[in-house]
Amino acid sequence: EELLFTVVNEEEITIEKVLNYPNPFTTSTQFFFEHNQVCNFLDVSIQVFNVSGKVVKNINERILNEGFRSNGILWDGKDDFQELLGKGVYVYKVKVTNEQGKQAEKVERLFIL
Repeated sequence: EELLFTVVNEEEITIEKVLNYPNPFTTSTQFFFEHNQVCNFLDVSIQVFNVSGKVVKNINERILNEGFRSNGILWDGKDDFQELLGKGVYVYKVKVTNEQGKQAEKVERLFIL
């Protein structure tokens, strides 16, 4: 019988299951992700891009989570100038930085109705 296990250096940060809910949305959505940084402050940067690649919204939050799933980070669907974004497809990038300066990022799509 063989036992296999993986040792993960805690400083290395991984994020997965990055999503926003609801998606599609009309008035607001929340961003969620899972991570391997229990009891660690995380700086979360979310950039929303339009189809031509321009950043239309920057969200920056510092979070502290007991578990491995983030609490929802709320967004009202407005750009950095507080204007409502038009209907359509947008791309967003979630970048997470831990206290040791390690980073992980993922890109996903969202839909505004």
